Amino acid sequence: MKSYCMALATTVALIAPPLLADDDVTFTNPGQIKWEKAPPDLPKGAKVAVLHGDPGKPGPFTIRLSAPAGYKIPAHWHSQAESLTVISGEFYLGLGDKLDKTRAHELKAGGFHYLPANVHHYAFAKTRAVVQASGEGPFDIHYINPADNPAGK
Repeated sequence: MKSYCMALATTVALIAPPLLADDDVTFTNPGQIKWEKAPPDLPKGAKVAVLHGDPGKPGPFTIRLSAPAGYKIPAHWHSQAESLTVISGEFYLGLGDKLDKTRAHELKAGGFHYLPANVHHYAFAKTRAVVQASGEGPFDIHYINPADNPAGK
């Protein structure tokens, strides 16, 4: 019985979530989200909100992107994996080195997309869409065609 209790205690300790400091806990309601212009390495017109972490530093982060109708992110890749959930609207994602609307996958509100690091892809929105992305920072974006990088324009 003693060895069973010790094994149970060890198992619980391994699978129980770690205790978090108060500054690691986040509660955010929609009205508290602070939207800002997207960074210069994303096409103009979108807004971004950081929900958790700092996408510019190592560590976990969660952001939201509000894309206006007609928004396009040309073919690119990231050095880290990303998880993306469509919050509202419809968002289109495709794989490859060029934006091809005929080969993109439509994701509706509630839809989910996971992409490993270094996979070439593109995205666009026909109507306004909000998506949430999570990953490990620092976040980066490398355009397949360097001329597509809006930061250089």
